[in-house]
Amino acid sequence: MLDLSSPPMPAIPIPDYLSNVYTWAYLTPWLTGILDRQAVVQAILWGNAQRLIGDVLAAVKPGDRIFQPAAVYGTFSRQLAGQIGRQGRLEIRDIAPLQVALTRQKLEGLQQVHVACGNAVSPERREYDAVACFFLLHEVPDDVKVQIVQAMLRLVRPGGKVIFVDYHRPHRWHPLKPVMERVFAWLEPFALAMWSREIEELAGSSAAAFRWSKRTRFIGLYQTVIAERC
Repeated sequence: MLDLSSPPMPAIPIPDYLSNVYTWAYLTPWLTGILDRQAVVQAILWGNAQRLIGDVLAAVKPGDRIFQPAAVYGTFSRQLAGQIGRQGRLEIRDIAPLQVALTRQKLEGLQQVHVACGNAVSPERREYDAVACFFLLHEVPDDVKVQIVQAMLRLVRPGGKVIFVDYHRPHRWHPLKPVMERVFAWLEPFALAMWSREIEELAGSSAAAFRWSKRTRFIGLYQTVIAERC
């Protein structure tokens, strides 16, 4: 078993926004055992985690080569690996060595999965059938959102898909809207921007090379956006 209390030294510098804002969530070893449970993820997403994971699974198929630009708590990666099967390939990158160690541990034995340190802003240039970007954009500053979206779009082959799942502006009468505003102000300072900008806008001029679709869930609080390269 890996010793999560002593993860390897970072091969890539950890950004200031991550260490300043998210140390508690992603860089604190004792908390990973609490947060990395599907029941916790389901609670954080107000019971919608599996529906949103299902949106991703429905967009990929057995044998696909998939890039996942950040580690995800819970069973997301295991379900994704199961969907593509042993003939597929799931490449997971995360900038935090602790998250890399945790993800390697929980996915041990899945031969179709490879986990390593990496920065979503500048991934290795390979060609994938799909990219699964699951609740990453709301955790980074606005300029980094743009860089990540455009970097992910460059990774897929013609006919390939980039699947973004994240927060979305809820309907104005959503009962949890004031609650989420307070949560964002307290814990997620970069998330509110997801309420004011479309993910397609973040793609800039690259957007024209893709067909875009969007589905919202839970009265608009969440979105699944799929960009398919023409």
